[in-house]
Amino acid sequence: MKKNTANTKPADTSAGHRRRLRDKFLAAGLSGFHDYEVIELLLTLATPRKDCKAAAKSALKQFKTFQGVIEASPAELATIKGIGPQNVFGLKFVKSASDRYLKKKLIDENPLSNSEDLFNYLFHRIRDRRRECFLALFLTAKNRVIEVETLFEGTLTASAVYPREVVAAALDHRAAAIIFAHNHPSGDPQPSGDDISLTQKLYFACALMNITVHEHLIIGDNSYFSFADKGYIGKFAHAYVNIDRHLEESLRQLDDR
Repeated sequence: MKKNTANTKPADTSAGHRRRLRDKFLAAGLSGFHDYEVIELLLTLATPRKDCKAAAKSALKQFKTFQGVIEASPAELATIKGIGPQNVFGLKFVKSASDRYLKKKLIDENPLSNSEDLFNYLFHRIRDRRRECFLALFLTAKNRVIEVETLFEGTLTASAVYPREVVAAALDHRAAAIIFAHNHPSGDPQPSGDDISLTQKLYFACALMNITVHEHLIIGDNSYFSFADKGYIGKFAHAYVNIDRHLEESLRQLDDR
């Protein structure tokens, strides 16, 4: 007697492949994985019964790098065949979870003595963003991180970032010190004239409220520029002291009249 195969569902040939990928990860982490295989695994988190290999390879081809895929918006990812509102979940979730993990590692730590966690966080958070993002790390008097906040996004110029809003945010967090950071989507971390002017204005505004500016980092493609290491923060401090001294002298002369 022949079996009726008319209503028999085809075997899920991708199930074994996904299981092998997961077993491979559990055995040795991501070592030996291709980027498209990592993307494939993330896509399968919300699509357990669909082959995601082709979509993963297409996404990597479209967005050039693993980072590009992770940073792409849901609308951009939806242009890839096989990626939709459901399976985009894994890609977006892992980025947000990683951001939170690295941020939590910074909270209550001293980033001045633990620069590795600071740079890991900043590189992960803003290095591959296609728009400029301006972050502030608010610190206690003992340089422990209170909070990390994105204050501005878009084209950052001395006229686009308002010092009063930065100072207001610092006072809101009761911060005694602050570290600034922003990215250059071009990948070149060298500061522009606007970057230097903005940092000086921010330094003066914070100093006026007795808030110490320790650093401003510009994050590029696998590199960064440090305003402190290059001597700019020291120059701004010197200039502020001279201005303050000049104002005090001017006020004394007015009192003597």
